[in-house]
Amino acid sequence: MQDVKPSPSITHVVKRTGEVVPFTPERITNAIYRAAVAVGGRDRTIAEGLTRQVVELLERTIPPGRHPTVEEIQDLVEKVLIENGHAKVAKAYILYREERARLRREKAGRGYRESGNIPWRKIYEVLRWSVDHDLHTVDRLNARILQGEFAQIVQESDRCYEEEIDTAAQLIMERRDQLRMVIIAGPSSSGKTTTLIKLRQRLAQAGQGVVPLNADHYFLDLELHPRDEFGDYDFETPQALDLALLNEHLARLIAGEEVWVPRYDFKTGKRQDRATLLRLGPGDLLLLDSLHGFYPPMTQDIAEEHKFRLYIETLLQMKGPDGRMIRWTDLRLMRRIVRDASYRAYEPRRTLEHWHYVRSSEMHNIFPYVNTADFIINGALPYELPVMRRRLLDHFARWAQEYQGDPLRVDAWTRAQRIYELLNAVAPIEAEDEQAIPPTSHLREFIGGSCYQY
Repeated sequence: MQDVKPSPSITHVVKRTGEVVPFTPERITNAIYRAAVAVGGRDRTIAEGLTRQVVELLERTIPPGRHPTVEEIQDLVEKVLIENGHAKVAKAYILYREERARLRREKAGRGYRESGNIPWRKIYEVLRWSVDHDLHTVDRLNARILQGEFAQIVQESDRCYEEEIDTAAQLIMERRDQLRMVIIAGPSSSGKTTTLIKLRQRLAQAGQGVVPLNADHYFLDLELHPRDEFGDYDFETPQALDLALLNEHLARLIAGEEVWVPRYDFKTGKRQDRATLLRLGPGDLLLLDSLHGFYPPMTQDIAEEHKFRLYIETLLQMKGPDGRMIRWTDLRLMRRIVRDASYRAYEPRRTLEHWHYVRSSEMHNIFPYVNTADFIINGALPYELPVMRRRLLDHFARWAQEYQGDPLRVDAWTRAQRIYELLNAVAPIEAEDEQAIPPTSHLREFIGGSCYQY
């Protein structure tokens, strides 16, 4: 791959915050390539050539000694895309740019805005449970831990989660004559895989045949994924999946045909086609486990009445040491750091640095479709906070120091500092205390020791 070299005359760029950071042409290449991927393009060399044109325009239009702004660069990207006949890519780029601007405006303080994508009724149920069990603040969690009630907290939390799976299974069985597919979706590390296993067991006990399918096996080879100037690949976008092949296989399976399901190796970044022969029996339900299961193009060839949508999210309702509700994304980030280090050969620091991709994809491709769910499961467990403290407190303390003042790692520093302060406020537990966590707990999907095969 031929790299785009920065011009000696363009060495820095002015961010929207006013910070001046080194000019990195590869950021332009990645933005163009990401827009191209969104409309089906996969040729990075074209993106590199277009970037060279953008850099040449910058050299001609920016006065010597002045740094270009991010907005000026983005304007030139749009101009180059349109002039080179890439109208679809330009449209995807413009739409993404407008969406980011909208999110910045909201974040800047337009005040509280109610969203139809937030499951308020479910959140209220979780909050009521938290208050009833004296787990609605970190201080109350700590008090119970210090009273020797960690094992009791585990039992109460797991019981609530299991009851929600019971409810989901009951709702599915009530529609068993109509359904052909159950989609289990939710953001990264919310507990989808264990939930699928448990749901499968419930349905089998009720006499319902089920066949699981993990959409992760439809990832395209790693070399085709968008990446950034740090070499980090983006697994989070739906376009990282072979959506055409997945749709074809889903339609054929529901029609009663056999298909060869591929297998994706996360360690090599390669997909093996024709890995597993799969077929639905008469009356069987297909259980689809997918991060983007509600994203319309993923199952567009399946009739709506044949789908049951089950959503899972870490809906913890607990105030942290700052008096604010603990962020669900922070729980999932900690889970993923621990899991990826153990099972996907992914260095913990890289998981933190990659998390902005996760959040961006969630905002665009997951959260907008939450209100289409037939049922929502709370995947948060109050006892996971002291469990993560044992594993990650030192990591986040170190990252909060190392990323401070780095303008290219503001997102990583913000998360590291916030999570460090949270974990530092949680009462510690000992290793032997974790023996109270049963092998059936879905937290074991991340920390190890599960009785299930993943």
